[in-house]
Amino acid sequence: MTHARVVIIGGGIAGCSVAYHLVKLGWRDVVLLERKQLTSGTTWHAAGLIGRLRTSRTMAGLVRYSAELYARLEAETGVSTNWKQVGSLGVARRPERMTQFRRSVALGRYAGIEAHIVDRDEIRRRWPLCRLDDLEGGIWIPHDGRVIPADTTQALAAGARKGGAKIVEETRVSEVIIRDGAVAGVRTAAEEIACEIVVNCAGMWARELGALNGVTIPVFPVEHFYAVTRPIEGVSPDLPVLRDYDGHIYVREEVGGLLFGGFEPVAKPWHARLPDDFAFGTLKEDWDQFRILMDSGVQRIPKLEDAQIQLLLDGPESFTPDGGFILGEAPGLRGYFIAAGFNSGGIAYSGGAGRALAEWIVGGHMPMDLWSVDPCRFAAFHGDPGFLAERMREVPGLHYRMAWPLREHETARGLLRSALHDRLAARGASFGARMGWERANWFAGESARPAARYTFARPDWLSRVAREHHAARAAATLFDQSSFAKYLVTGADAERGLQRLAAGDVAVTVGRAVYTPLLNERGGYESDLTISRVARDTFFVVTSSGQRVRDADWIHRNLPRGANVTVTDVTEEFATLSLMGPRSREALARVTRADLSNAAFPYGSVRDIDIAGVTVRAVRISYVGELGWELYVPTTQAPKVYDALMSDGGVIDAGYYALDSLRLEKGYRAWGHELTPEDTPLEAGMAFTIAWDKPGGFIGRDALIAQRQRGVTRRLLLFALDETPLMAWGEEPIYRDGACVGVLTSVGFGHTVGRLVGMGYVPLTSGARPESLLDTRWEIDVEGTRVSATPSLRAWHDPTGARMKG
Repeated sequence: MTHARVVIIGGGIAGCSVAYHLVKLGWRDVVLLERKQLTSGTTWHAAGLIGRLRTSRTMAGLVRYSAELYARLEAETGVSTNWKQVGSLGVARRPERMTQFRRSVALGRYAGIEAHIVDRDEIRRRWPLCRLDDLEGGIWIPHDGRVIPADTTQALAAGARKGGAKIVEETRVSEVIIRDGAVAGVRTAAEEIACEIVVNCAGMWARELGALNGVTIPVFPVEHFYAVTRPIEGVSPDLPVLRDYDGHIYVREEVGGLLFGGFEPVAKPWHARLPDDFAFGTLKEDWDQFRILMDSGVQRIPKLEDAQIQLLLDGPESFTPDGGFILGEAPGLRGYFIAAGFNSGGIAYSGGAGRALAEWIVGGHMPMDLWSVDPCRFAAFHGDPGFLAERMREVPGLHYRMAWPLREHETARGLLRSALHDRLAARGASFGARMGWERANWFAGESARPAARYTFARPDWLSRVAREHHAARAAATLFDQSSFAKYLVTGADAERGLQRLAAGDVAVTVGRAVYTPLLNERGGYESDLTISRVARDTFFVVTSSGQRVRDADWIHRNLPRGANVTVTDVTEEFATLSLMGPRSREALARVTRADLSNAAFPYGSVRDIDIAGVTVRAVRISYVGELGWELYVPTTQAPKVYDALMSDGGVIDAGYYALDSLRLEKGYRAWGHELTPEDTPLEAGMAFTIAWDKPGGFIGRDALIAQRQRGVTRRLLLFALDETPLMAWGEEPIYRDGACVGVLTSVGFGHTVGRLVGMGYVPLTSGARPESLLDTRWEIDVEGTRVSATPSLRAWHDPTGARMKG
């Protein structure tokens, strides 16, 4: 064997699923190499739970497909997965958990997943051994189930072999061979295998394998515990899976007894180096670490107190810094794909994830919105073992902790700080983290402590954000947006290269800035960003902090071959101070002699100006819908410029929560919410950003022209909810004339309009005018309550943009 089209490294359930789905899509020249035996490492000792409800419709869809696949695999392959559709029952000890359950039921209705809120009587009927007196209620999901993970993996392997894939055990890959920035093969102890594509499904070993080629795969092993009892009276084979989230535990039937484990609030990272011969091993029992789960189990199921424990299993599982798995092509290396870091959800996700990755490989593009699991969401520092070990103490426990809106991680913080961090902290900033950066979310004020209480209701910081919001609408505010990713694109072919990438026309005069989408061949968004021409052959590109790795990779991959273009990341070289509000011109004029008039400095222009003796690149553009400038300052000089701007007290600090409420009132779309690879500018109502007839065209032009001719079948619609004491946070179902037709992609409180405002995609009859969507009844499901909403195609605040451009 000297050649294969695809080599998959790792024979756990993820690797076997990728192989199975590749052959289903017609690829026969597929080889899977397993260092020991199939299922070794983590798969063999997994609990095998399949819970369909997830926090997003995309993730719920992946698990739903997994369940459907596992149920039919035996008929296809002759190998049983031991699928049992026993349903699952989640119980709540606190009212807030019931709120989370109601939100899950609502989202499940849109995602096609049946779920019901149940009371204590129903819990008793379905789980007679469960203690009830301390419960608020629960959630019943009838189509959930469980499998035997090893059997399921063997069934997928059998299907892969049947389709022509070759599976080789006891074969360790020592190196992935790279030539000219692309995969060229793999090396084992016995041979080299040439291939076009490698899929790293190496589980706990994925990070070390990736590091050999400079690929960041931030997975880290954590000790995961469950106990198995001897048979217990009253336990039947059809007992549903029980999850007591507030007690951190899950429970299922196991040969007449109970298997119970969970996710303790402070987890135990496995610090030891992964042994080369580790396969079906377990770790040393740690009853002290398991104690909190044991106590919770006894509290919920009193019979456990007298049950005989026949096994305490401590097995390592790999987790990631943000709790999402890693699926997709590695940045900067063509043909290197990853499916790893499933955070104890590998059995539930691998069926759907394997299909999605196979479609990505065969189709050459992301088949759905998978940004939340894209490898490009991580930077190199996320792979640092010290960072990972610290973060792993927190991440596993978040599985069963409350899924609070806007929750911030508490561990491994402070990786990147702006030059203004200490000044903002002194002014009462409450910080969040994004792509390693500490960013001010809101300000409590110099005399107050910025302590936020997580809630599904209206949060206590809302009044502070309202103050910042109103200042941006009526006076002047300063946002520290230093976390923006920034690149210099230079060279004789810089304009030609960017013209092909950008759907807008960036062949502008020096001193102009262009807001433009970057599209894929299907016309979907790969990014939206600002490109400023600062010299004949030099462009300054600014994008969101979370897009730093992804956008750089997209630009590099799609520049014309052989073009004389250099892309340089200059993110840390410039701080970004965004001065926004109708009095921002006055505030800026106090510290610079530059002509800031509309004639000399119109909207969309770029100038170098002097502030307090510092040369600053000023870009007149706004994401809040008011007059304003983004000021790009050499990092070391940022405190001096900040102090000058804040010196007379006419400017107040503002954070990212205010920025979000301001952009929602203005109807500004956001990457990852309204703008994804599945959404086109025509569907998003952003056709004005397209330079349809610019010379040479652009990536995605043909697809957009075809869509324009046939008409869109979905459209982004803005909503203003009627007055309600409830708070919406995103993913709330949208109802049109009583039928569920979509979910909110973004929502927040609009302090100028005094209502909750949001956006979401809804169906549009092909050929119909978008205005037809306005003549119907709309409601938003907020925590199980339908709230009437007013639709709009135009922004709620200043729809003409006169304030911003005046």
